Amino acid sequence: MGKGTFMELCDLLSPALRHKNTKMRGALTVEKQVAIALWKLATPDSYRSVGNQFGVGKSTVGAAGMQVANAIKDLLISRVVTLGNVQVIVDGFAAMGFPNCGGAVDGTHIPILAPEHEAGEYINRKGYFSIVLQALVDHKGRFTNTNVGWPGKVHDACIFRNSGLFQKLHEGTLFPDQKITVGDVEMPIVILGDPAYPLMPWLMKPYPGSLDSSQELFNYRLSKCRMVVECAFGH
Repeated sequence: MGKGTFMELCDLLSPALRHKNTKMRGALTVEKQVAIALWKLATPDSYRSVGNQFGVGKSTVGAAGMQVANAIKDLLISRVVTLGNVQVIVDGFAAMGFPNCGGAVDGTHIPILAPEHEAGEYINRKGYFSIVLQALVDHKGRFTNTNVGWPGKVHDACIFRNSGLFQKLHEGTLFPDQKITVGDVEMPIVILGDPAYPLMPWLMKPYPGSLDSSQELFNYRLSKCRMVVECAFGH
């Protein structure tokens, strides 16, 4: 991260991170809090190691990490994770081969240490402890909607049905009422998902089983466009 970006980030987060000095000790500067948090997020170092790097105690490292993360959630997420221009997104997916598409959805597992309580709920199908990040991305892989925190054991479809994204799509409030006609069917703006997701009027998933040529073409185009969300997680 360049110095200019770092200072801009500090300015944006300062309303939530600026603390007053007390009689016992001086408050950490905003810059130091952000630097500690970024270092901890970017490296596998222990709290003690990060504390030695910045001349603070390990509890201070933990507190700074949480405070900066909460400040990012409260002040920045809504500025960065936003839908943007829907027509540009639709045109982008159309150029990739799928018409009237507003995004691709998927979930990814974020590894965590085993929690002290109900640890079994966090063991995912691959055998490690995790929480799930569900994300909707646009044609360029930019995050437009996120939901994070469900235990790793919970199925993607269950997380989706209990998310604000599902509610908005079901109510028709996420995208404008923009339909096209395919054959004799009116098709609203849809999102794309893998076979784990439910088939809905506004959510397309691949055809299962043995397929004819037109179904294979449909699956190919859907898969090509849906890959943007997997690439986004990779990035």
